Amino acid sequence: MPEPLHATRFPGESDEYRNARDRLLRAEIELRQAEEAVAAERRSLPLGGEVTAEYVFESKAGPMTLAELFGDGRDTLFLYSFMFIREGDDPLGSPCPSCTSIVDAVDGEAQHLQQRIAVAAAAKVPLNRFRDHGDRRGWQHIELLSSAGSKYNADYHAEAPDGSQLPIATVFVRRDGRIHHSWSSELLFAPTDAGQHPRHVDFMWPLWKILDLTPEGRGTDWNPQLTYS
Repeated sequence: MPEPLHATRFPGESDEYRNARDRLLRAEIELRQAEEAVAAERRSLPLGGEVTAEYVFESKAGPMTLAELFGDGRDTLFLYSFMFIREGDDPLGSPCPSCTSIVDAVDGEAQHLQQRIAVAAAAKVPLNRFRDHGDRRGWQHIELLSSAGSKYNADYHAEAPDGSQLPIATVFVRRDGRIHHSWSSELLFAPTDAGQHPRHVDFMWPLWKILDLTPEGRGTDWNPQLTYS
């Protein structure tokens, strides 16, 4: 029998529980090590393609180029592409409940993240449509943008060939005055096991990480909604 990993015990737990929990704890330690190894490999990526197009986004301050989104003193931009889903006769569609759940969480962290990097979310709808949704959700910190007037979504794969939008997170960096693509959540495009979601943006979506800790897990027939009765 392996030695216990620590001496902390919880009220009423059995030896059976502790033995099983220690096996799981070893797996959690291995997962932590694997996550750090992947993060280190991600940090060591060479520079991606230089951004040569001048993408212009609409912001509350007016038109801004991709380079201007970095702001002063920041060399990294994290840009999330938010989906509006086409429904019925509305060509613009309605805000995606899953994207909304993601930004509900990220908005609270944005004020912390912005101490080190620039953080924004862009949707391919008029800015007032996106900001109205943000106001209803109570978002206060994340920069909301419209990408409707540029080819950004198509060029950086936040848009399918039929024009429908895709939820992609992308990192850009500034080096020697030039902007380069650094990383995107490409797990969306990679093969998955049968019945498994790509989980390409789970790193910024605590909803599922918390449910993963429960006996019920994520389940297979529930997704976040914009409102609940």
